[in-house]
Amino acid sequence: MDFFQLVMFDFDGLLVDTERGHYEAYRRMCAQRGVQLGWDFPLYCKYAHYTHDGIKEAMYHDYPRLLASEPDWKVLHREKSRELISLFHEGAIQLMPGVTKLLTELEEQKIQSCVVTHSAENLVMTLRKQHPILDTITHWITREDYSRPKPDPECYQVAMQRFLPNGGKAVGFEDTIRGLQALLGSGALAYLVTTMDYPEIPEMVKRGAKHIRSLEDI
Repeated sequence: MDFFQLVMFDFDGLLVDTERGHYEAYRRMCAQRGVQLGWDFPLYCKYAHYTHDGIKEAMYHDYPRLLASEPDWKVLHREKSRELISLFHEGAIQLMPGVTKLLTELEEQKIQSCVVTHSAENLVMTLRKQHPILDTITHWITREDYSRPKPDPECYQVAMQRFLPNGGKAVGFEDTIRGLQALLGSGALAYLVTTMDYPEIPEMVKRGAKHIRSLEDI
């Protein structure tokens, strides 16, 4: 790891198991509106990980009752966000396998690390309070720090401009194809960390990405 001067991480689904939290929050939001969300977790990930509006489009398509009751997606998203915050405060969100060991090693070797996430700072801070090992991460880029969401590489470019020394090397880790596209666009060495069998993985590997199934594999 000491070959790199900056190690970058996505947050949701990579360091913390928030993807299942988002899934449960959507399930609760739907239930409060009298709709039973019939998606299993892999199907939810398929909708969530490819496009910025994937969940909205799929949910309105599969559950027209939601569209009829509330055509403004921002309202539904706020309801879902409230449920997610409740889950955070319930302590339901755990670290992903291998995170504690990896972050401890980076801290001991005094290697700069940075989270690059589209989550808001207030949600991130809630989880940092619950999992103190996350405070060993040197820098944090949240959605307040950039304009264009992944797969645009802006978020990683911001991190590298701020925290990577001239001529330094960066490596990054993502758990979705959309995030991996952003990471590849930054010029950093890119790792996809997932157990999902995305059909795009072989093409991403051809473009220079590495694929592992867990941070424990490092």
